[in-house]
Amino acid sequence: MEGLWSENVLVRMRAADAAEKVTRENPELLRPFKRELLGLMAEATQQEVRWHLAAMVPRLTLNAKERQLAISLLNRYLEDRSSIVRTFALQGLADLAEDDASILSGVIEVLREAMRTGTAAMKARSRKLLVRLEKTNAKS
Repeated sequence: MEGLWSENVLVRMRAADAAEKVTRENPELLRPFKRELLGLMAEATQQEVRWHLAAMVPRLTLNAKERQLAISLLNRYLEDRSSIVRTFALQGLADLAEDDASILSGVIEVLREAMRTGTAAMKARSRKLLVRLEKTNAKS
């Protein structure tokens, strides 16, 4: 995890990739770093770090204030110059929306907009996410 804050761009990139992959199956490993990850998410400028943070932060157990911060940051990531960062931001918002009915309809609208105006990757991801979220929405 320390590598995420390394001075070396390559170390940060590899650390972000490794942390994201390991925590797919073991998200609890992120718990001790929640505050730091939210801070890094707000400050990171390197696209490889940003897209991995967009995937990792929704895996955290967040209180209401932290959740709002994460949503705000992911929405900011939707404006990133990198299509990959924007695509992962869509994924992160969808992941948060699955457990938060208060943002579900707004995230569905963001995904629909991405299907109309996004890059090919954003359109493909949005299609998959909409199927999943519309099922969630129908249950609630």
